[in-house]
Amino acid sequence: MMDMEGKTAIVAGGGRDIGRACVMRLAEEGARVAINYHKSAEGAESAVREIEAAGGQALALAGDMTRADDAQALVAAAVGRWGSVDALVHVTGGLIARKTVPEITLEHWQQVMDLNVTSLLHLVQAALPHLNEGGAIVTMASQAGRDGGGGGAVAYGTSKGAVMTMTRGMAKELGPKIRVNAICPGMIDTDFHNVFTSPEVRARVAASVPLKREGRSEDVGNLAVFLASDRSAYITGACVDINGGILFS
Repeated sequence: MMDMEGKTAIVAGGGRDIGRACVMRLAEEGARVAINYHKSAEGAESAVREIEAAGGQALALAGDMTRADDAQALVAAAVGRWGSVDALVHVTGGLIARKTVPEITLEHWQQVMDLNVTSLLHLVQAALPHLNEGGAIVTMASQAGRDGGGGGAVAYGTSKGAVMTMTRGMAKELGPKIRVNAICPGMIDTDFHNVFTSPEVRARVAASVPLKREGRSEDVGNLAVFLASDRSAYITGACVDINGGILFS
């Protein structure tokens, strides 16, 4: 039995790494998937090809989720093709750059907040009129939202803490029609850490994790599908850790 058979999912930031893993797992579970990407065109378009080759349905659309009109266009594309939406998975986000508190400019602060928090607001506002009863929103927070993050990640950690709070607030406001849950990844093997974390730090963190490895994008994709599906029908407002055991909350 496929958990998402006949349902429509939107994945923002679905062109690479965790987002693409969410796309592929949703499709494997029978969902029709609308994929937003910003710079990762090849990852999104290859995902569409793979899904269609397996007999599924998908579309990919470029867009900047910090722009309300781009979020509306993404939802309109999904609704125009499939009629309504059952699951919204918001992966859009990033650190942009590591900056200590004295180095943080107002421009940097606003960019981080817009990328991680405002983009979520835009997408939820665009999708809400089209979300079916019993639908789900899955947000992407971070371990940094719990522990403040590593060096130079104050802005990022703060933004992810805001995603967690927003998740809880939306769960209360949108229930019982819509469930809203957040995923809080620890160190996952993605381009994020390829860019922003040294190999030495990654190796040290992996060695200190009870499961003795970094996470994989597929690990997060599996959790996203569970939270998007009816198998998690009595879970809402949760911020679910997925970090190999390095942080318990």
